[in-house]
Amino acid sequence: MTPDAPRLQKWLAGLGYGSRRELEAWIREGRVVVNGEPAQLGQRVFERDRVVVDGKPVRGSNRGQRSRVLVMNKPAGVVCTRKDTQGRRTVYGDLPRLKSGRWIGIGRLDIQTAGLLLLTNDGALAHKMMHPSTGLDREYAVRVRGRLEDYALEVLREGVMIDSQLHRFSDVQYYDGRGHNHWYHVVLMEGKNREVRRLFESVGVPVSRLKRVRYGPVLLPSRLAAGKVAELGYEDLKALYRLLKLPLNAIRDPGRNKQKSLLIPYPQLRSRS
Repeated sequence: MTPDAPRLQKWLAGLGYGSRRELEAWIREGRVVVNGEPAQLGQRVFERDRVVVDGKPVRGSNRGQRSRVLVMNKPAGVVCTRKDTQGRRTVYGDLPRLKSGRWIGIGRLDIQTAGLLLLTNDGALAHKMMHPSTGLDREYAVRVRGRLEDYALEVLREGVMIDSQLHRFSDVQYYDGRGHNHWYHVVLMEGKNREVRRLFESVGVPVSRLKRVRYGPVLLPSRLAAGKVAELGYEDLKALYRLLKLPLNAIRDPGRNKQKSLLIPYPQLRSRS
């Protein structure tokens, strides 16, 4: 046994097959085979090993692969799965092509939620950004009918038990509105399935529109139209990787030096992931 041989899910994530969490599920489902045998969680892989994913041999290396991060303004009605059995449009349909690996979504949005979706070809980055212990928060713009009473805002901050779990916003701020429609900005740490909608429903206020506007230090630029994609420039990549304490494989692109930053100042993390 070679102690520095990478674990299978980490190795595949580095090649762009998905996040570690996603790949762990694939291994459990039997979609990954090593040397003709079903793969096991946590097993290490060596240069001589033959790895097959969904019946296709894994080839290539992530050495020299340039780290990339895309910022998408996802429209409502588009799904975040790679393939959809109902034939609905997916976020992966019109992305830039990669020479190797594939794009990995960082934190899904449900079909009716619009806004900021990050995608990367770096599985380690995706894993780090999605792992709860990393401590990256998410901010959403929420439209509801009417203004919330003070007691309702306090409930949303203190937390509500839903399915035996405590759900809460770390911050809730009134943003704008007129007539029946009013906007709030809320911040939470993980973004569990339908968490924002369920929290507002718990105080009797259904959400009529939901949009993610920030993920950690990355902001959704107001100039980015729905369905369009922007790419983080070198300086933003360098700052993001430094924040997450990950090695960056990227080069300066003189043509992108004047690109406006999509990051905001963000506190240092004390990650254990």
